[in-house]
Amino acid sequence: MPRRRPGVLLPLEAGILDAGMRLQTTGGSFYGFGVARALADAAGDGSGSGDTGRTALTAHGTLYKALGRMADQGLLESSWEAPEIAEGEGRPRRRLYRVTAEGATVLAAHRAIEAERAALLPIAAKIKPVGA
Repeated sequence: MPRRRPGVLLPLEAGILDAGMRLQTTGGSFYGFGVARALADAAGDGSGSGDTGRTALTAHGTLYKALGRMADQGLLESSWEAPEIAEGEGRPRRRLYRVTAEGATVLAAHRAIEAERAALLPIAAKIKPVGA
């Protein structure tokens, strides 16, 4: 399988960075299930209601492999939540993530490429194949 060029994002990775940026503005760090809900909300009605019944959540293995890969690439930084917080809420500790400056830069470049691609699609649709 060919390797991707550095800085090229898969759709899931772009979605994670986008959701992570939104979640960071409201609550600082974010965690995996919070990203899964944000991705489902974005794919659903966009209300942000947290009602994920209509849209399937991203598979656990898929999401956490992507989060780990992105942390290894320097797009995200991660740390474990303080044990006291988890104990106080009676749940396991969460791995917390933040989008790094490099992650924000790569996401901005990805958005620019996608916007350029979207602008070219109508033009490409008008081109007739040779011999047609």
